[in-house]
Amino acid sequence: MEIRQTGAAEWQALRRLRLRALADAPGVFASTLESERAFPDDLWRQRAGDDPAAATFIAGEGGADIGLARIFAEAGPPGRAHLVSMWVDPGHRRRGVARALISRAVRWATEHKADEVILWVADQNAPARRLYEQLGFRPTGQRQPLPSDPAITESLLRLPLGPGGDAGPGRAAPRRPGPRSAPP
Repeated sequence: MEIRQTGAAEWQALRRLRLRALADAPGVFASTLESERAFPDDLWRQRAGDDPAAATFIAGEGGADIGLARIFAEAGPPGRAHLVSMWVDPGHRRRGVARALISRAVRWATEHKADEVILWVADQNAPARRLYEQLGFRPTGQRQPLPSDPAITESLLRLPLGPGGDAGPGRAAPRRPGPRSAPP
Protein backbone atom coordinates (compact mmCIF):
# COMPACT_ATOMS: atom_id res chain seq x y z
CA MET A 1 0.00 0.00 0.00
CA GLU A 2 1.17 3.52 -0.77
CA ILE A 3 -0.02 6.89 0.53
CA ARG A 4 0.49 9.86 -1.76
CA GLN A 5 -0.31 13.53 -1.44
CA THR A 6 -2.29 14.68 -4.43
CA GLY A 7 -1.41 17.47 -6.80
CA ALA A 8 -3.73 19.41 -9.11
CA ALA A 9 -3.10 16.92 -11.94
CA GLU A 10 -4.82 14.20 -9.88
CA TRP A 11 -8.13 16.01 -9.56
CA GLN A 12 -10.04 13.38 -11.55
CA ALA A 13 -8.73 10.55 -9.35
CA LEU A 14 -9.73 12.55 -6.27
CA ARG A 15 -13.19 13.23 -7.70
CA ARG A 16 -13.79 9.54 -8.51
CA LEU A 17 -12.65 8.43 -5.05
CA ARG A 18 -14.61 11.08 -3.18
CA LEU A 19 -17.81 10.29 -5.10
CA ARG A 20 -17.30 6.58 -4.32
CA ALA A 21 -16.99 7.50 -0.64
CA LEU A 22 -20.19 9.55 -0.67
CA ALA A 23 -22.07 6.77 -2.48
CA ASP A 24 -20.79 4.13 -0.05
CA ALA A 25 -21.45 6.00 3.19
CA PRO A 26 -24.02 8.76 2.68
CA GLY A 27 -24.86 9.07 6.39
CA VAL A 28 -21.39 9.95 7.64
CA PHE A 29 -20.21 12.93 5.61
CA ALA A 30 -21.16 16.60 5.92
CA SER A 31 -21.73 16.72 2.18
CA THR A 32 -23.82 14.67 -0.24
CA LEU A 33 -23.14 12.76 -3.43
CA GLU A 34 -25.63 14.96 -5.29
CA SER A 35 -23.97 18.21 -4.24
CA GLU A 36 -20.41 17.05 -4.97
CA ARG A 37 -21.32 15.59 -8.36
CA ALA A 38 -22.26 19.16 -9.29
CA PHE A 39 -18.92 20.66 -8.20
CA PRO A 40 -17.07 22.32 -11.10
CA ASP A 41 -13.77 20.85 -12.28
CA ASP A 42 -11.92 23.89 -10.93
CA LEU A 43 -13.03 23.08 -7.39
CA TRP A 44 -11.74 19.52 -7.74
CA ARG A 45 -8.43 20.88 -9.09
CA GLN A 46 -8.22 23.19 -6.08
CA ARG A 47 -8.91 20.36 -3.61
CA ALA A 48 -6.32 18.13 -5.25
CA GLY A 49 -3.82 20.95 -5.71
CA ASP A 50 -0.86 22.29 -3.88
CA ASP A 51 -2.57 24.50 -1.28
CA PRO A 52 -0.08 25.23 1.52
CA ALA A 53 -2.95 25.31 4.06
CA ALA A 54 -4.41 21.91 3.08
CA ALA A 55 -3.46 18.46 1.86
CA THR A 56 -5.32 15.54 0.35
CA PHE A 57 -3.91 12.03 0.67
CA ILE A 58 -4.90 9.00 -1.38
CA ALA A 59 -4.10 5.41 -0.46
CA GLY A 60 -3.41 3.08 -3.33
CA GLU A 61 -2.76 -0.61 -3.73
CA GLY A 62 -2.05 -2.56 -6.87
CA GLY A 63 -2.76 0.45 -9.06
CA ALA A 64 -6.20 1.09 -7.49
CA ASP A 65 -7.14 4.01 -5.26
CA ILE A 66 -8.63 2.61 -2.04
CA GLY A 67 -8.90 5.46 0.45
CA LEU A 68 -8.56 9.14 1.10
CA ALA A 69 -8.21 11.76 3.79
CA ARG A 70 -8.04 15.53 3.67
CA ILE A 71 -6.66 17.88 6.29
CA PHE A 72 -6.57 21.64 6.41
CA ALA A 73 -5.32 24.32 8.75
CA GLU A 74 -8.26 26.22 10.18
CA ALA A 75 -8.23 29.99 9.81
CA GLY A 76 -8.86 30.35 13.53
CA PRO A 77 -7.85 29.60 16.11
CA PRO A 78 -4.21 29.23 15.09
CA GLY A 79 -2.69 25.80 15.55
CA ARG A 80 -5.77 23.76 14.70
CA ALA A 81 -5.92 21.29 11.81
CA HIS A 82 -9.19 19.69 10.73
CA LEU A 83 -9.33 16.13 9.34
CA VAL A 84 -12.15 15.60 6.82
CA SER A 85 -13.18 13.27 3.99
CA MET A 86 -11.71 10.19 5.71
CA TRP A 87 -12.81 7.03 3.87
CA VAL A 88 -11.52 3.56 2.97
CA ASP A 89 -13.04 1.25 0.35
CA PRO A 90 -15.07 -1.47 2.16
CA GLY A 91 -12.96 -4.24 0.60
CA HIS A 92 -9.83 -2.79 2.20
CA ARG A 93 -11.03 -1.98 5.70
CA ARG A 94 -9.40 -3.46 8.81
CA ARG A 95 -6.08 -3.73 6.99
CA GLY A 96 -4.36 -0.61 8.29
CA VAL A 97 -5.31 1.73 5.42
CA ALA A 98 -7.24 4.17 7.63
CA ARG A 99 -4.46 4.19 10.22
CA ALA A 100 -1.90 4.96 7.51
CA LEU A 101 -4.00 7.79 6.07
CA ILE A 102 -4.64 9.32 9.50
CA SER A 103 -0.98 8.98 10.42
CA ARG A 104 0.05 10.80 7.25
CA ALA A 105 -2.51 13.56 7.86
CA VAL A 106 -1.37 13.99 11.47
CA ARG A 107 2.24 14.16 10.27
CA TRP A 108 1.22 16.92 7.84
CA ALA A 109 -0.46 18.80 10.73
CA THR A 110 2.67 18.45 12.86
CA GLU A 111 4.88 19.66 9.99
CA HIS A 112 2.58 22.68 9.68
CA LYS A 113 2.97 23.51 13.38
CA ALA A 114 -0.54 22.47 14.46
CA ASP A 115 -1.17 21.99 18.18
CA GLU A 116 -4.16 19.74 17.61
CA VAL A 117 -6.19 17.88 15.02
CA ILE A 118 -9.96 17.86 15.23
CA LEU A 119 -12.58 15.88 13.36
CA TRP A 120 -16.32 15.33 13.42
CA VAL A 121 -17.59 11.74 13.44
CA ALA A 122 -21.20 10.66 12.94
CA ASP A 123 -22.49 9.17 16.18
CA GLN A 124 -23.84 6.16 14.29
CA ASN A 125 -20.36 5.39 12.89
CA ALA A 126 -19.09 3.33 15.85
CA PRO A 127 -16.22 1.61 13.94
CA ALA A 128 -14.73 4.96 12.89
CA ARG A 129 -15.10 6.41 16.37
CA ARG A 130 -13.35 3.36 17.90
CA LEU A 131 -10.49 3.73 15.43
CA TYR A 132 -10.08 7.45 16.14
CA GLU A 133 -10.09 6.82 19.88
CA GLN A 134 -7.50 4.03 19.49
CA LEU A 135 -5.32 6.60 17.72
CA GLY A 136 -5.60 9.07 20.60
CA PHE A 137 -8.53 11.26 19.57
CA ARG A 138 -10.79 12.12 22.50
CA PRO A 139 -14.38 13.38 22.60
CA THR A 140 -14.76 17.06 23.42
CA GLY A 141 -18.41 16.76 24.44
CA GLN A 142 -19.48 18.92 21.51
CA ARG A 143 -22.24 17.49 19.32
CA GLN A 144 -24.24 18.88 16.43
CA PRO A 145 -26.55 17.74 13.64
CA LEU A 146 -24.76 16.31 10.60
CA PRO A 147 -24.96 19.10 7.98
CA SER A 148 -26.01 16.70 5.20
CA ASP A 149 -28.72 15.03 7.35
CA PRO A 150 -29.80 16.86 10.52
CA ALA A 151 -31.55 13.69 11.75
CA ILE A 152 -28.07 12.29 12.42
CA THR A 153 -25.81 13.74 15.10
CA GLU A 154 -22.05 13.94 15.08
CA SER A 155 -19.44 14.44 17.78
CA LEU A 156 -16.25 16.44 17.79
CA LEU A 157 -13.04 14.55 18.60
CA ARG A 158 -9.67 16.13 19.32
CA LEU A 159 -6.07 14.92 19.19
CA PRO A 160 -3.49 17.10 21.00
CA LEU A 161 -0.18 17.06 19.13
CA GLY A 162 2.28 17.97 21.81
CA PRO A 163 3.03 20.02 24.90
CA GLY A 164 0.60 22.89 25.20
CA GLY A 165 -1.84 21.20 22.86
CA ASP A 166 -4.71 21.48 25.33
CA ALA A 167 -7.51 23.42 23.63
CA GLY A 168 -8.80 24.84 26.92
CA PRO A 169 -12.22 26.37 27.44
CA GLY A 170 -11.48 29.48 25.39
CA ARG A 171 -10.83 27.52 22.21
CA ALA A 172 -14.14 25.85 21.45
CA ALA A 173 -14.32 24.26 18.02
CA PRO A 174 -16.33 25.98 15.32
CA ARG A 175 -19.37 24.40 13.75
CA ARG A 176 -18.52 22.45 10.65
CA PRO A 177 -19.45 24.24 7.44
CA GLY A 178 -22.49 22.86 5.64
CA PRO A 179 -22.31 21.15 2.25
CA ARG A 180 -22.49 24.42 0.29
CA SER A 181 -19.58 25.92 2.18
CA ALA A 182 -17.31 22.89 2.42
CA PRO A 183 -13.79 23.40 3.75
CA PRO A 184 -11.00 24.05 1.27
